[in-house]
Amino acid sequence: MGNIFPRWTNLLAIKILVGLMALGTCVVAVAWYSWTPKHTRVGYMPEQPIPFDHSLHAGQLGMDCRYCHSQVENSPHSNLPAAQVCWNCHGPGKAKADSPKLELLRQAMDVNYEGYTGKPIEWVQVHKVPDYAHFTHQAHVNRGVSCAECHGRVDQMPVVVHEKPLSMSWCLECHRDPGKSLRPLDEITNLAWKAEDLDSKAFYAYLAEKMETSVSKLEKADEGKKWDRELIGAHLQKAWSVHPPQDCASCHY
Repeated sequence: MGNIFPRWTNLLAIKILVGLMALGTCVVAVAWYSWTPKHTRVGYMPEQPIPFDHSLHAGQLGMDCRYCHSQVENSPHSNLPAAQVCWNCHGPGKAKADSPKLELLRQAMDVNYEGYTGKPIEWVQVHKVPDYAHFTHQAHVNRGVSCAECHGRVDQMPVVVHEKPLSMSWCLECHRDPGKSLRPLDEITNLAWKAEDLDSKAFYAYLAEKMETSVSKLEKADEGKKWDRELIGAHLQKAWSVHPPQDCASCHY
């Protein structure tokens, strides 16, 4: 009696097994690559060409975020500092001028240095929204949204880490209830700011002038309410007429 199945089927089981193993390997490889912090972003903490300690500069020394990120108030993008900004504090005869950690800075800026190249410092961007989404820093910063709301307590980070998800649902959550993220404009870069730090009398006086009402009326309306970020933010949202768009076109165009 002749063979029912052709000869090539003798290796069919082995071929299927090898194919399944190859497919499984590809699936694991793609998942492993796609789920790394570089792609999910939260927890992403890249090594920078020069180890810049934000907890020292912004925390202990109290440097304002805008000294390095100077365009944040008038540009859609928050610029990374040029080498000249670092050189202002770490040039010859200044702080840590001979530190080995600043080798790339000397190469970029010191024309008298034997290793001078003039090559800009290539900082690694930590926070990044997708190319199909549009985020305007100036619109948020100038309406009371602090750096800490999106970037976390950078002033406590020796190495900056991507702390917030920056996802569409996360952004929409804020757009639907912006009051909880608002604070006085002069406290935008004070990442440690708390509601208790705000003088209530001065705040109500500001609101009364802004909203063309009386301090007593505002204080009476808040009787019995807890003095916290949400209460302050709700007042600021009303005083500044903050109504963030929630339609797709506001971020995708």
